[in-house]
Amino acid sequence: MIRNLRRAVRRVYRGTVDLSHPARSPLGSAVVNCVLYEDGRRHPSDCPADEALRRVRSSGRGFVWLGLHEPTAAEFAGVAELFELHPLAVEDSVHARQQPKVERYDGTLFAVFKTCRYVEHEELTATSEVVDTGEIMVFTGADFVITVRHGSHGSLGPLREGLEATPERLAQGPAAVLHAIADRVVDDYLVVADSMQHDIDAVETAVFSEHAGRGDAGRIYQLKRELLEFKRAVSPLDRPLQALASQVMEPVGPGFQPYFRDVAGHLARTAEQIASFDALLDSVLQAHLAQVTVAQNEDMRKITAWAAIVAVPTMVCGVYGMNFAHMPELRWTYGYPAVLCVMAVACFVIHRGFRRNGWL
Repeated sequence: MIRNLRRAVRRVYRGTVDLSHPARSPLGSAVVNCVLYEDGRRHPSDCPADEALRRVRSSGRGFVWLGLHEPTAAEFAGVAELFELHPLAVEDSVHARQQPKVERYDGTLFAVFKTCRYVEHEELTATSEVVDTGEIMVFTGADFVITVRHGSHGSLGPLREGLEATPERLAQGPAAVLHAIADRVVDDYLVVADSMQHDIDAVETAVFSEHAGRGDAGRIYQLKRELLEFKRAVSPLDRPLQALASQVMEPVGPGFQPYFRDVAGHLARTAEQIASFDALLDSVLQAHLAQVTVAQNEDMRKITAWAAIVAVPTMVCGVYGMNFAHMPELRWTYGYPAVLCVMAVACFVIHRGFRRNGWL
């Protein structure tokens, strides 16, 4: 019940679904939106990217924000030519599968962020998907921002709407958009880390419960694999954020360094959580393996004890089963019941001795 309540709370505080900005729009097969901003306010009418860029450069005010979703090389070629983007950055944007980074190309800043989303599940199993990752590439120029999104999540529609509600932030230019995206990505990391905490607590409780099963190892390994995928998204982002927080990288001015330092601080917190999760899962796995070893030793002790008990009647029956002409008390009337009593008493004494020593 508590776990279901936590899921409900997470759904309430999660960003709204971007229904106003479809992944594929009439603006183009990959273009999600193209908006012109002047003095932090959205231009009332949308226009093609070339027209929006022409207006900005003729007036010398504002900037263009062009959003794309998983463009092909052919779809992105026209955009790259219009905004004079570097071919290496264009290639990275189209093919994705890049590590988080920040690079400068002739006055254009190219940033790559790994997005993460926690995958809800009723119960953690050995095949459960916990973390789903995607990518956001951001081209930041003096008068434009181009965002390229890969993956089924990480929509920037709610982020755009939040920025449009605060025109004073958008009036600071494309650097404000870059900071907002970095801040949103890292905040999502914190949400994923907090959600994974519940799964780790559940596994830990199950391992140390009285009814712990030997199948818990599969769940622990799966959780470690998902944690590793999460770590691959978080850890490489540290150096790019530190660069943005400590260096002046045009078109991001020095006034944004404190903001990026704040984002880097949140990222450091997430990295610490991941390190603690990894260490805790290692400890839980070792404890589980130790429990399995102890259980196997107990099983072997029980098997050995019962084998020792069975050995006594086996030995007696073996002796009397031999084909000797002269055996002790062979023709004694009470020989058979006496032998049975001797075997029963011997087995009882051995069984009691094993129970007293904790073997049975």
